[in-house]
Amino acid sequence: MINDYATNDIVMIYHADMYACPGLDEEINKHIKPGVVVSGTRIEPPLHPDGPEKILADYGIEPEEFDEHQLLSDLDKFKDMGKTTEGIFAPWAIYKSDFQKINGHDPLYAPQSKEDSDIFNRFLLNGYKFVQTWEGFVYHMTCRGSRFADGAQRNPDGQVFMKGRETDEWLKQNHKSTRNFIRKWGHFVKHDAYLKPIVPPKYNVGFVIVGCSEDILYELEPWCSNIYVDSPLVNTYIEKEQSETDFDLKKRVQGLFDKGGNDITLEFDAGDFNQESFNIITSLSEILANDELEVGEFELGIFNITVSKIKTYEKNLINV
Repeated sequence: MINDYATNDIVMIYHADMYACPGLDEEINKHIKPGVVVSGTRIEPPLHPDGPEKILADYGIEPEEFDEHQLLSDLDKFKDMGKTTEGIFAPWAIYKSDFQKINGHDPLYAPQSKEDSDIFNRFLLNGYKFVQTWEGFVYHMTCRGSRFADGAQRNPDGQVFMKGRETDEWLKQNHKSTRNFIRKWGHFVKHDAYLKPIVPPKYNVGFVIVGCSEDILYELEPWCSNIYVDSPLVNTYIEKEQSETDFDLKKRVQGLFDKGGNDITLEFDAGDFNQESFNIITSLSEILANDELEVGEFELGIFNITVSKIKTYEKNLINV
């Protein structure tokens, strides 16, 4: 949409449930320049846990009860003159040319979920700087989209909470996008307390699993570049899962006799796999990066690990 409809040099990603406080545009313009992504600071009702990257203050949880007058009266007390941090979250502004240099959002995550974390990783890897101003604000009612279709309400004490639960639509799409994020990056979404992304190295890893089950294949396939299992599982898995991803699963999921070609290979017996083993898998990028990795073989838990080449590929993910 930015390519089709945005005609100005600077564009901003903004949520429909945000109210721009006076002066937000001026503060964004103070800091923005090529190679810099600038975020405003969110003021939110206490629907989510507190954090140093935002301000918790309740001026309404639905448009009908939004207390605009009180918010504007209180606005100056929230301003921290001259303060900036390195976080990034909507609303964020960027030069359109910088957005286009990395080809914008990855359609892998359409229609939603994880597309923001993905593009933040790519901004960081492309050398862009993050600035969050603490003099420009939005009021963010939060979760007014598909996640909580029934919205929020208050209990008799005035505390706010979400009605019902996440919609089935949101849960399904979030699960799908999370698996695709892991396929692409090799790890869960990571960031610091101010939401600045943390991007571990991306390795070319193959899993060779003896006695693999359908359940283990489903859980582990996203966590590697290739997975090699007993042949009868391969076609069944691909038929079920291919519609959930743009990755070509025929290249990712192969039989045991097809193994080979990965820089790093983990071989193990599915019968030995447990929660401790899964924890190693989910932290593998950091484990490999923090160790003095050398070409050769070693054991880690149940895994026999062979390192044929030491190379990382995260910068290959900048453009889509």
